Amino acid sequence: MNHENIELACIALGALALLMQSAILLAIFFGVTKATKKMQDEIEGLRSSVMPVVKDGRELLDTTREFFVRVAPKVEATVTDAAELTRNLRAQAANVEATVDEVLGRVRKQAGRIDILVTGTLDAVDKATAFVTEKISKPVRQISGVLASFKAVVESLSGSSSKFNAPAKFNSSDPKFHEPSVPDDKDMFV
Repeated sequence: MNHENIELACIALGALALLMQSAILLAIFFGVTKATKKMQDEIEGLRSSVMPVVKDGRELLDTTREFFVRVAPKVEATVTDAAELTRNLRAQAANVEATVDEVLGRVRKQAGRIDILVTGTLDAVDKATAFVTEKISKPVRQISGVLASFKAVVESLSGSSSKFNAPAKFNSSDPKFHEPSVPDDKDMFV
């Protein structure tokens, strides 16, 4: 083999390698172009479906931002008013509690006074009752005893025919028999 043939074979082999490399690069180019076009179509489809949502989201965000800008001062004022109202209610509750404690103290004091007055009055009534009972019932019993003895004497004198006759036996079935009545102490209570 001579040198020119080898060179020609090497050049042919190099040209064939370049040709194959060009074919492979061309295939890769067509594949990447096709994939890029498909990717662009999918991105365009995604963009067409996402963009209205993004647009609506942006409008919603703008509306929400405007709402918060308008409402924020009112919310702050409401929170401030609620805090002030809470402070006022606490102060009023403390005043009411102090007033209730004061009223309860006065009620306890007056209840103590009333208890002392009622106890003193009841003690005085008990003493007066005991005094009246002792001072009135004793003479009443004495008078009652004197009257009972006087009645017994009168009955004994009117019932007997003679002073010196022996006492007759009393028969309870006798119509003339009267059982002597004894006054009851419970009827004498004043």
